[in-house]
Amino acid sequence: MPSLRDAARGRILFGGDYNPEQWPEEVWEDDVRLMKDAGVNSVTLGVFSWAKIEPRPGAREFGWLDRLMDLMHTHGIGVVLATPTASPPPWMGAEHPETLPRGEDGSVVWYGSRQQFCASSPVYRRHAAALTEDLAARYADHPALTVWHINNEYCTHCWCDGTAAHFRRWLRDRYATVEALNEAWGTAFWSQRYDTWEQILPPRKAQYMKNPTQVLDFKRFTSDALMECYLAERDIVARHTPQIPVTTNFMPLWSGQDAWAWSAQEDIVSVDVYPDPKAPQAAQYNAMLADMTRSQAAGPWMLMEQAAGPVNWRGVNHPKPAGLNRLWSLQSVARGADAVCYFQWRQSRQGAEKFHSGMVTHAGENGRTFREVKQLGAELATIGEAVSGADVPSEVAILHDWDSWWAGAQEGRPSRLLDYTEIVQSWHRALWESGISTEFARPEADLSRFRMVAVPQLYLLTDAAIDNLVAYVRGGGTLVCGFFSGIADADDRIRPGGMDVRMRDLCGIRTLHEWWPLDADTTVECDGFRASVWSEELEADPGAEVVSAYRGGELDGLPAVVRNDRAYYVSTLPEPDALRSLLGRVAAEAGAVPVLAGLPEGVEAVRRGDLLFLLHHGRGSVTVPVPGAQVDLLTGAAVNGSVDLGRYGVAVLRGATL
Repeated sequence: MPSLRDAARGRILFGGDYNPEQWPEEVWEDDVRLMKDAGVNSVTLGVFSWAKIEPRPGAREFGWLDRLMDLMHTHGIGVVLATPTASPPPWMGAEHPETLPRGEDGSVVWYGSRQQFCASSPVYRRHAAALTEDLAARYADHPALTVWHINNEYCTHCWCDGTAAHFRRWLRDRYATVEALNEAWGTAFWSQRYDTWEQILPPRKAQYMKNPTQVLDFKRFTSDALMECYLAERDIVARHTPQIPVTTNFMPLWSGQDAWAWSAQEDIVSVDVYPDPKAPQAAQYNAMLADMTRSQAAGPWMLMEQAAGPVNWRGVNHPKPAGLNRLWSLQSVARGADAVCYFQWRQSRQGAEKFHSGMVTHAGENGRTFREVKQLGAELATIGEAVSGADVPSEVAILHDWDSWWAGAQEGRPSRLLDYTEIVQSWHRALWESGISTEFARPEADLSRFRMVAVPQLYLLTDAAIDNLVAYVRGGGTLVCGFFSGIADADDRIRPGGMDVRMRDLCGIRTLHEWWPLDADTTVECDGFRASVWSEELEADPGAEVVSAYRGGELDGLPAVVRNDRAYYVSTLPEPDALRSLLGRVAAEAGAVPVLAGLPEGVEAVRRGDLLFLLHHGRGSVTVPVPGAQVDLLTGAAVNGSVDLGRYGVAVLRGATL
């Protein structure tokens, strides 16, 4: 099976989305000159070019793309060729309004932007497949082609009648009978029992709360329906070019796609990452997304999009200070990226994204952004052979699951302040600040190679997942489980006792009496720390150890953190310092140690292969102690005992003592 290693060929791919159709052809030669100057070796073409290639139904205008493919090849620049099916032309919506998605209330999502397609529409699928077939046939043998990029950021949702029919087919495959569906959905509640398949609809706008399992299944279905569109196009290009790897770009930590399922269908796992330069935890967020994408890829991954400067879709769009683009790009490389790319090459002068930065901004080649892009391109070329294809070793896994995320977000839950992604990020932050390398894993995955497994919060756990956690601990692993986990089964049915008995036995909990969610800006005192968001009224097993108890209030004296041999249960969200201390201590007990001890504040250390990356996320200067004699590959300078890092500084060290 082709892979990113085949496309990279011992390099780090460097470049980005190139949209030359927005510019007169005389600009193209200047683009190539600047690309060569910046060290660009890869560009993505055609992402939003459907109307350019097919200006009217059935027409094909490939001449401009032929010239671009040839131009790139002449100058040694590989092409990630996209199927332009994310943005159907206006003629499709005008002539086939059934291809347009509809909202929960039946309102039409009109053309005039992008992603205006219903994934269940046979007309959309037929036109998308025909265009993909012709594109693949035309460029299958072109020497510039290195990767296929299918569609772009699959994110559409639709509740139309065509989707309803597709949803019913999906449900038939899942449940076989209406009786089984009624049982799974708990339709005895509120007189929701269905008598025939034809009565079933997507969870459209309703008088009050919708059936939670119906909503859960619709989210599962929507992810699968979009994947059907992806697979149809993937299979076409793979038939023409079985040697060329295929990808589609994920949006970061987005709820609409089960990325575990999707990544299994990709040759290359890629993601678009846009941390806010002003966000206090932006560096950790960038690290978390890298860890998650590397885990989905089970190895090197592709940073398909990032911004060289500001974006255009936040309330206030801040530029990246000098050096930050380089720092975050190299942080992604340290955590497994073998491709560093941007949206986009040249900043647009018109359209909705003209204030979204490019590698070449409105300031042109003399602007600060392009100067920094050139520096980064040169450095990636310097370290590419040493780092490309190398693994990032991790001894700690964080469990993450889309079904649990979807189910836990239902309307009628104990607290709407419980944000799944914030909980996951808080646990990753605790381990990141402790210097401990982490991966993400599905709850049902083989966990045996990890010394510690962390479960920030998984409301829904399947029987297989619970059995897997029990077997992991019995096999000698250390588990740290967060609150409100193991509550529901695969049908969002509450487990007897309010928490699965296997999980209670594993974590040393005799009885879970009540969940006690906390109000906003409210904390609870525990032995040794303060906590927020959530608390629980627990009774521990006599043989379990109460590591920390609640102090004050209704839960005074009851367990907050329980230990049962190698399994811990944390029934609240400790403040960041306390969570870092707890997880760091348990990791140390399990034998998982920081990448490098004694780091100054703001310095991150990551091992990739035989290299040690040191990344300074501060604006001052620091001296970092390092073991033995080494060489900084970025500068060629010898390093013995310590390395000095300035503002947003990076060192990539290689040495026998690592």
